[in-house]
Amino acid sequence: MQQVVAMQNAKMQYETRLPRNAKEGLLYGTIISTLTVILMTSINIILNVPEDLSSGQVFLQIIKALPIMWVIVMIIEPSVIGRIAENLVSKFTLPTDSFNSKILFRIIFTVFGMSIAMTLIGDIVGNGFSTEIFSRFLSNWPRNLVIVLIAESLVIQPIARFAMVKLHATQDRKNVESN
Repeated sequence: MQQVVAMQNAKMQYETRLPRNAKEGLLYGTIISTLTVILMTSINIILNVPEDLSSGQVFLQIIKALPIMWVIVMIIEPSVIGRIAENLVSKFTLPTDSFNSKILFRIIFTVFGMSIAMTLIGDIVGNGFSTEIFSRFLSNWPRNLVIVLIAESLVIQPIARFAMVKLHATQDRKNVESN
């Protein structure tokens, strides 16, 4: 069994769809975080701003909120939510399980945790701290969870994995040419 686990770990290490080192992991996480923050910040501001959408005010609010939300996501995903998600993936999958099953569990656990955290944090950033946060959370979080789960599964994660495949193909081609 240990040989199977070692072979599976080696296979995942050379998986072209995933980062192979910390630098690639930062790029991968940045792609996912940036696309998710743009999507969810825009949707939440558009749905919660009483102003006319044709005015430039909504666009300005989105532009102002994006860097703040991006920094928050880039801090809490790798330091808290990502670690919890990885731990849960290891508990719910076997070393011999497929790449797709592990990625799917990782997406589900990460999206679940991040949607809870960012629904609360986004509300605080947008509206300040008040007792209404929790009542708004009950209506906003299910919507946010569904939107981001679909977007991550069908669009955002595939874009990030495609970027990794292209990066690794370029690296592999350079290695072959240099040898």
